[in-house]
Amino acid sequence: MINFADANILYMERIKLHDKYFKPFISNKEIIEAIEKIALKLNNRYKNRETPIFLAVLNGSFMFAAHLLERLQFNCEISFIRLSSYSGTASTGKVCEVFGLDLSVKGRDVIIIEDIVDTGNTVAELFRILTEKGAEDIGICTLLFKPKAYKKDLKVEYAAISIPNDFIVGFGLDYNELGRQYKDIYVLDES
Repeated sequence: MINFADANILYMERIKLHDKYFKPFISNKEIIEAIEKIALKLNNRYKNRETPIFLAVLNGSFMFAAHLLERLQFNCEISFIRLSSYSGTASTGKVCEVFGLDLSVKGRDVIIIEDIVDTGNTVAELFRILTEKGAEDIGICTLLFKPKAYKKDLKVEYAAISIPNDFIVGFGLDYNELGRQYKDIYVLDES
């Protein structure tokens, strides 16, 4: 796992979304390098396994999922589910399913693709749903992981980048639906 908390990124500019400012945090180059390392781990684990299902959590994971899947060297399926637990810059602590699964996971390997794992509420709820639906093996793959905020016992096997418990946007992550399109990641600027 790569830790970019102290990255020196001088070539990105500060951005404003709604009423808040965000400063550069992780460059696209560093994001792509981290994704390539996670893809290598997944390629090693699943190259000789039955076709796994990647279950991407919308909306935030769409960019991560796209970049990750194009680097995989084994057959796989992808499906999407939408769960939400954020309001503004804070987690509500409650997870509500918006879109459900559209394929059977019974007896299958499933890898959850998340944009960010902080408290773990979303992955824990999804893990529960997949277990109830009969998934054989469930892995958790996330672009960003906040170890100090994580409160669950589930192992996050594939975490590309470890970050502090700060609010971030870009590369699929948003602040009240703005900022997803940025190729870099920005952190809330409280100065």
